[in-house]
Amino acid sequence: MNLRDLRYLVAVADLRSFNQAAEQCFISQPTLSMQIKKMEESLGVVIFERNNKKVLPTELGQHIIASARRILLE
Repeated sequence: MNLRDLRYLVAVADLRSFNQAAEQCFISQPTLSMQIKKMEESLGVVIFERNNKKVLPTELGQHIIASARRILLE
C-alpha cells in the first residue's frame, strides 16, 4: 500500500463511484478497481460494499478511509 493507493481509496469514498474516481485520478476504472481490491485483500477486509448503483464504505472501511485521509494530510 502506498500514497497513490490511499488517494484512490479517498477518491472512491468521496465520489461514491469507481468510474468518477478513476477519471479524477487519471487512470482506467479497471486499474482503480484492481488496486482497491488488492488493498482489501492485503488488509483482509471489505472496504466498500458494491452493487450496480452504489458504492458505500463498510463500517470498518470508514475507519480505514479516515486513517487514509489523515496520512494524506500529513
